[in-house]
Amino acid sequence: MIDLHTHTLLSDGELLPLELARRAKVQGYTILGISDHVDITTIEFVAAAILKLNKYAELHEGIKVVAGAELTHCPAKQIGDLTAVARKLGFSYVVVHGETIAEPVEEGTNAAAIAAGVDILAHPGLITEKEVEEAKRRGVLLEITARKGHSLTNGHVAKLARSVGAKLVINTDSHSPSDLITDEQALRIVTGAGLGSDDFVTMQHNAEALIRKITG
Repeated sequence: MIDLHTHTLLSDGELLPLELARRAKVQGYTILGISDHVDITTIEFVAAAILKLNKYAELHEGIKVVAGAELTHCPAKQIGDLTAVARKLGFSYVVVHGETIAEPVEEGTNAAAIAAGVDILAHPGLITEKEVEEAKRRGVLLEITARKGHSLTNGHVAKLARSVGAKLVINTDSHSPSDLITDEQALRIVTGAGLGSDDFVTMQHNAEALIRKITG
């Protein structure tokens, strides 16, 4: 399992980064992306802590841990600048907390994230076809999520992505150990979104390609 959207106690998760990595390895993960929630008030604090992970390719043998950031509930007009800040600070990849229908995310967040060229647009809710087309053009990965609430629009995201040809990834948005999933569970979630086993394999390849691109 490759999962690029998880959280630790550096934001609102329950575990230290290394405990999350250990539990993910036991669950069968090969690559774990830790992307704690940040905004303009916390991005430097989180960077100072989580980027220590970048000094070690494998903190636990058999699993690669990569440090990212999830820009969360940031004003849409700030997303471009904050994406640049995140990259300058050294985060390996940037996720934006998309317009899930489970939370009052500011309208325009999806479009701003795509325009900023972030790496992953998480749980993008009722994303428009035009936005999906732009995500395809800019190489932004759209997320199919295992997270309760956010997953309510997985089918919509999957349908538009398949129609347009935009790339997808599957992530857990884990906050606790029980949120981590196996490949078999991930496949069931993908199937529930109206996709199939080949799509799951492609999603994992998309995630792996991103990690290869950013880590060499």
